[in-house]
Amino acid sequence: MGSPEVNAFLTHLAVEEQVSASTQNQALAALLFLYRELLERDLELEGVVRARTRQRVPVVLSDAEVRAVRERLEGEPALVVALLYGSGLRLMEALRLRVKDIDFQRREITVRDGKGGKDRVTLLPMSLLPALQEHLLMFRSLHHGDLEAGWGLVLMPCALARKYPNANREWAWQWVFPQQKRWRDRDSGSQGRHHLDPSVVQKATKRAVAEASPGHPHHSGVAGPQGGENHHDLYPMCSTAALSGCAALPILCSSANMWLERWKQPAPIGAR
Repeated sequence: MGSPEVNAFLTHLAVEEQVSASTQNQALAALLFLYRELLERDLELEGVVRARTRQRVPVVLSDAEVRAVRERLEGEPALVVALLYGSGLRLMEALRLRVKDIDFQRREITVRDGKGGKDRVTLLPMSLLPALQEHLLMFRSLHHGDLEAGWGLVLMPCALARKYPNANREWAWQWVFPQQKRWRDRDSGSQGRHHLDPSVVQKATKRAVAEASPGHPHHSGVAGPQGGENHHDLYPMCSTAALSGCAALPILCSSANMWLERWKQPAPIGAR
């Protein structure tokens, strides 16, 4: 099989199979690696019909729809979604927050190892301060109980566990949203808590969307607030595929005016 057959195959993917541009590019990259690295042959790609990248219009929730979804969320999923809505976080960015990443005095959240492996600082809405402080107080008591029982470990990033061997028991390094059940290491027998599983928030949000709009089909997923679209819109992502991995959830980002109004309010009294 030479260049004509490869060109015909790639064209077939775009014309007959109507695959996405990313799927055709993946097939092309695999074939180029096969021929250049393994077969040590060159491919002449001429006349290949390329799949087009489709421009899709995002589905935007109204204020009433946002309120209807949030009112049907309870417990930790409600607090996580509120952070996504008010701070513009991605799902896994919120779940991977540690206690030390939240500064109540300055009303800031530090996102570690975000998209592209970069850190950034975002806003902490004042309306979430009481609920978030109460949430941390509750889990701080749980952490103290774990320590008294001989556990209380948390997984440390990179090689910090070797550099700071006792830091994995400190409150500052604990997850903001820990799981209810502890994990157990089969070899050492040590136990600790991982952060909340994303499926917990995803399923709760999917149920809330279904309850808020009975009889309406779920919308397909679209880009989140930092995915190249209008940063001030609210993006629903209600399909199973869209609610996977690190995808954003239905309510991700409030308008810039709302952020500014929250930021202008006086800072709360209290320590981090």
